[in-house]
Formats: sequence, structure tokens, C-alpha cells
Amino acid sequence: MATTPAPELTATTTWNIDPVHSTAQFKVKHLMISNVKGEFTAITGKLEFNSADVTKSRVEASIDAKTINTREPQRDAHLKSAEFFDVEKFPVLTFKSTRIVQKVADELDVEGDLTMHGVTRKVTFDVEWAGAPVKDLWGGTRMGMSATTRINRKDFGMTFNAVLDSGGIAISEEVTITLDVQFVKA
Repeated sequence: MATTPAPELTATTTWNIDPVHSTAQFKVKHLMISNVKGEFTAITGKLEFNSADVTKSRVEASIDAKTINTREPQRDAHLKSAEFFDVEKFPVLTFKSTRIVQKVADELDVEGDLTMHGVTRKVTFDVEWAGAPVKDLWGGTRMGMSATTRINRKDFGMTFNAVLDSGGIAISEEVTITLDVQFVKA
């Protein structure tokens, strides 16, 4: 006699990004000698989580481009300008998953569409999943994930650069993006 899994094992549940306990950071090589890091301080989104088969889950996130912060106001203003993010014209960065592949128990590849500066490209995030959800101190249920990808900023129309006297460039084309996210069950 075949048995049917309990509803809680196959149910898809909704989880919201907790913006207070989540970060969206980036890293880019500056003057070809060191990395400059920055962050966006406003991230929102949700996860439709399938507990029976994580590969059937979906995630989407939005980032307010105007919240960019590199701890240098002049650089932040330049990054907000039309030479980079053009935040007046493109105020939001978005990611929507299209496919999730489970590599091992706590590692996933999350493929999807990243839209930035008005350009959408396929990217794959390497995701480290913190595993089973936990109860927080206030009676809510949470889970966490860390996700990393690398993009070429020129693929998103951000082509500004300057050639150094030494022949190098001021800003690398490759950018590493890291998201550390806590989700709260809705």
C-alpha cells in the first residue's frame, strides 16, 4: 500500500527576506592592487520554499540601487551616476531564479535572471544553505543562505574606466557579488 507524504513535507511555504539581518555586498579590484567593497543597504524579496524538493523552490530579490554605500560619498555619487548604476533611470536591481540545482546537502546552484542598469543577464549563484529552519527568539521561523556570483560589469552596460600610467585600468571588469540572507517564514 502506497503512502502519501504528510502535507507539511511537500508544502511550499513563503519566506520573506529579513532586511535587518541580510546584506548585499560587492567587491571590485581598484587600481589593480586591492579590492574595494561596497554594499546596498536595502534588500527585499521572498523565497517560495519546497521542503520536499528544494530544486522546486523559487527565489526573487530586489535591491534599491540608491542605497549603495562604499564608505566614500564621492565614490558613491559616481556609482549612482549614469556612468555606472544610473539610479535615477534604473532605481532597482532584481534577481529571479529560473532553476535550482542541488549539488550536495547544503550547496545549491541557483540560476536566474539578474537585471541591473536596465540589462538582464543569466547568472548562477553558488549558494551555501544553512540547512533546516530554526525558531528565533521571538517565536518566528528563520533560515539562512549565503550566495556568491561573479559578473562582468560591462555585460550590464557599465563600461566606464580609466587607463593608468602603468598601463593597467582603474576598475576591474569582474565584480564579485555576495548575498547573506535570512528568511523569515511568512
